Amino acid sequence: MSKTKVIVTRKLPPAVESRLVELFDAELNTDDHLFSQEELANALARADVLVPTLNDQIDAKLLESAGAQLKLIANYGSGSDHIDVHAAHKQGIYVSTSPSSSASDTADMTIALILAVLRRFKEGSQVIESGEWTGWSPSSFLGTRVRGKTLGIMGLGRIGTALAEKAQVFGLEIKYFDPIPAHPDKEARLKATRCDSLEGMLSEIDILAMCAPLNDGTKGILNAERLAMMKPSAFVINTARGRLIDEAALVNALAQGQIAGAGLDVLAMGTHVNKYLCDMPNVMLLPHMGSATIEARTEMGETLILNIKMHEDGHKPPNLVIPD
Repeated sequence: MSKTKVIVTRKLPPAVESRLVELFDAELNTDDHLFSQEELANALARADVLVPTLNDQIDAKLLESAGAQLKLIANYGSGSDHIDVHAAHKQGIYVSTSPSSSASDTADMTIALILAVLRRFKEGSQVIESGEWTGWSPSSFLGTRVRGKTLGIMGLGRIGTALAEKAQVFGLEIKYFDPIPAHPDKEARLKATRCDSLEGMLSEIDILAMCAPLNDGTKGILNAERLAMMKPSAFVINTARGRLIDEAALVNALAQGQIAGAGLDVLAMGTHVNKYLCDMPNVMLLPHMGSATIEARTEMGETLILNIKMHEDGHKPPNLVIPD
C-alpha cells in the first residue's frame, strides 16, 4: 500500500521532518526557499496533502492547479488567511491549521516589545554598537515607565488572554475590546475591563496590543481615523497580523507625533519592509518571531502530523477550518 504523498513548502524543525518522512511519502524543502507560484501549482498537482506556511498565497486561481488526489491542505501554523478556504472546500479539499501552545511565547514577545519601545532599547543599543556612547548621563535615553500604564488588548483570544495574565505582573491596568465579551469569571481573573468599542478604548489607553485574527472585518482596522483617537504618548504593539494596521497611516501618525512609538513583529507587506519604519528611532521591528521557540514550532509539527494522520485514516482533521 503506497504512502500518502505529502509535499512541504518550507523547512520545518528536524524532529518534525523526521517524523513526516517516517510516516508518509514526504517531499521536503531542504534549502528552505520560498516556493514560486509555479512550484506551488506543481505541488498542488502532485500532492495528496500539501503543507504550506503563511508565506504561501493559495488563492482560487492557484487551486485550479490541484489534482483530483489532493484532499487536504494542512497548514503549518495557526492561521489560514493566506488560503482561499471557500475555494478549497468547493473543490472538495479540506484545510486544517496546526496551532500550538505558542500563545504564551507570542505574549512573551508582546511584553518584550512593550519594554523595548517604551524604554528605548533600540536607540541605546545603536549608540553602544556604533561606538558613540560617551558614558552615563542623567538625561539620556529617558523612556516611559511601564508600571501604572493602561494596556488595551484588541482580541481576548488565546494570545490576548496570555498577554493579560503576564501584564498583571508588570503592574499594567488592562482594558480589552473583543466583539464577544469574556465570561465575568475570566474578566475577574485577568482584572480586565471590556470596552464597548475599539474606538472607545483607544482614547483611554497608553499601549495598544493587537492580538486579533485577520479577516474581512479586521483588515486595516487600525487606520488613520482610529490612530488619531489615541494619545500622543501612546504606543502600538502588533504581534498578530501585519495587515491589521494601515501601515501608511501608521508611518504618518508616527512622523506627525500622533503616537509615541511602535513595536511590530509583523508587517503589512511581509518581507517588503517599509524603509520609513526602519529609520524611525521610536520603532522596533522584528521578523515575525512571536512563536519562534523550539518548543512551539515542534508542537505545531506534532499537530500538523495529527491532522494528516487523521485524514489518512478517513477522519476529519481535528483542526479543520470551516468556511464562514
